Amino acid sequence: MSQVSFDDPSRTFLLTTPASSYALRVGADDSPRHVHWGAPLALGQAAALPTHDGVTSSFASTGGEELAVEGGARFGVPSLLVRYADGTRGVEWAYEGHAINGGRLDVKLRDRHYPLGCTLHYAVHEDSDVIERSLTLRHLGTTEEGDAPIGILRCDAAGWSVPAASGIRLSHTVGEWSGETQLRRIEAPYAETVFTSRRGVSGHHANPWLMVDAGDADEDHGEVWSMALAWSGSWRITAQRDHAGGPFTVTGGAGHDGLTWRLQPGESHETPVFAGQFSRGGFGATSRGWHRYVAAHVLPLPDEVRPVIYNSWEATGWDVTLEGQSALAARAADLGVELFVVDDGWFGRRVSDRAGLGDWQPNPERFPCGLGPLADEVRRHGMRFGLWVEPEMTNPDSDLYREHPDWVLHMPHRRRTELRHQLVLNFARTDVTEWAFTWLDRLVATYDIDYLKWDMNRALTEAGWPGHPDAERLWTDHTRGVYAVIDRLRRTHPGLRIEGCAGGGGRADLGMLARTDQIWISDNTDANDRIAIQYGYSQIYPARTMSAWITDSPNPHTRRRTPLRYRFHVAMAGALGIGGDLSRWTEPELAQARELVSLYKEIRPVVQFGEQFRLKDAVQYRTGDRVVVIAWGQDRALCLAGLSPTEVYVDDDTGAEHHAATLLAHGLPLRLPAQEPTSTVVRLTRR
Repeated sequence: MSQVSFDDPSRTFLLTTPASSYALRVGADDSPRHVHWGAPLALGQAAALPTHDGVTSSFASTGGEELAVEGGARFGVPSLLVRYADGTRGVEWAYEGHAINGGRLDVKLRDRHYPLGCTLHYAVHEDSDVIERSLTLRHLGTTEEGDAPIGILRCDAAGWSVPAASGIRLSHTVGEWSGETQLRRIEAPYAETVFTSRRGVSGHHANPWLMVDAGDADEDHGEVWSMALAWSGSWRITAQRDHAGGPFTVTGGAGHDGLTWRLQPGESHETPVFAGQFSRGGFGATSRGWHRYVAAHVLPLPDEVRPVIYNSWEATGWDVTLEGQSALAARAADLGVELFVVDDGWFGRRVSDRAGLGDWQPNPERFPCGLGPLADEVRRHGMRFGLWVEPEMTNPDSDLYREHPDWVLHMPHRRRTELRHQLVLNFARTDVTEWAFTWLDRLVATYDIDYLKWDMNRALTEAGWPGHPDAERLWTDHTRGVYAVIDRLRRTHPGLRIEGCAGGGGRADLGMLARTDQIWISDNTDANDRIAIQYGYSQIYPARTMSAWITDSPNPHTRRRTPLRYRFHVAMAGALGIGGDLSRWTEPELAQARELVSLYKEIRPVVQFGEQFRLKDAVQYRTGDRVVVIAWGQDRALCLAGLSPTEVYVDDDTGAEHHAATLLAHGLPLRLPAQEPTSTVVRLTRR
């Protein structure tokens, strides 16, 4: 069955996914109108549905367009704002046809008078209920004919419509540095609610996704509409709950309010994807749908096991030496670590955060023979070798900045604001991205580097480009430049793996996951705090992408003391890493860590590739015949999820048999150690 179908008499399109349908129609005025997003429909049923074909009153609802614009009696949130050279604003669409290719639909439009073309892109997959949407703007004029540029004041990727009665509650995340992805569920206010980042990255303070429900959904039941933006720069998502009973609308895309740029004659602009999913299985099924989509259609290498990592930062800070790193490598290998990553401090005059960024050569005093001897030592222990880098930044105290002060973001007659004693390189400039690729390529090739931790530790300020005729483009083009360097680097070095980082979880999004293997989601490694951070992250993103470390006790951020076993158990919920100062761990701690690393490797295929179920004070993973439960809190019976009632499971440790029907209805008895805070890992195998 075709995934996209078309009813010509009504000009209705139907997109079909495994468990949902999405319908739109070209209206009487040629504007694309929303018809349906929800339970499965046949094409004839969709064609018979009414649509909102414009307004006759300034007091009526104005929602229900696939791409809201200015013009006529429209008073809702516009997805597209343009201004022509003669001062005219708004758009009057003329429908120019469409193209269907399997699961892809392109709806072609143009302005009735001005040389602006727009194609709405839709894509569905046979294995997912996620619908990908984006658009391409085209300036249809030419410079030879004297056509003027078109001002772009706002260009979202898509507008989504949810039935009005269902748009009652919003789910989203808030946060800060070391406290990212804190889940919030709130009643949707009437009028407009804006979620945004104006920092040049997707941000610690919000994440570019939104869920909408009628206020009655829970983890296992209820209809949920969700949207996620695949973009790693500034962004804006606006939700509108209409007083007049119109649909609940969500529009979103790259860039924040106030940015303008010009589309030149003959030029095209393609937005990032703003994807959406409908689920009737509550928030849990919604998340699992996103996890499957990310694995199947976003990640570059979804089926590759994420290694157990050791990272040297919290052990050594900037005191990085061959001798010190070699000693840590020996201890890490003894624990079963598979990848050793040297963090900040290996290059230039980098003995603090005040100097050296941009001078990407090994520190000649600490590494007189380069990094080769350390890389050889790491590999002698059977581990892969990785490095921390921050390619988008420079310190004013660096050879790079002294040679190229114009390469950083700056504006005439304005201070160059330093955050963390550093400035942001303008990755919208091709000479900067060429420089970045060149040294990264050389570094990876010289030392056969297996892994880069790509960091980005500050927001964009003074985001100017003196001399450029359209400088505000850099807010988009900087992110595209970062993407281009990473993509080119991976093509050149297919064996290279990359971890995305931005001062913790400041750039955790679908855009970055399309070109990295996992994300460092927070600098906060406190196990108690990580439970909430990981819970919020899991709403959209799968466990295999979530870097999770065990560090020292008391925790370096919170000073909280927690048992080593508890720290390990919480970190086992993602891609396990160790970041403590192993030189200070006692022999009993090292012995326990060996056992826990071994346990993680045994459960890793289930955690990284299984379906995830969020339970009360626990998380459950299931794949094939295996179930893994990581629980914390108090002794109790924990009701499991996602099992067939006729199955029987055996506890791998105790041999006890459990009927799935009992596990679902009455729970799995937990016997947690008396030590506080307490936790356990239970492994079950289907008989």
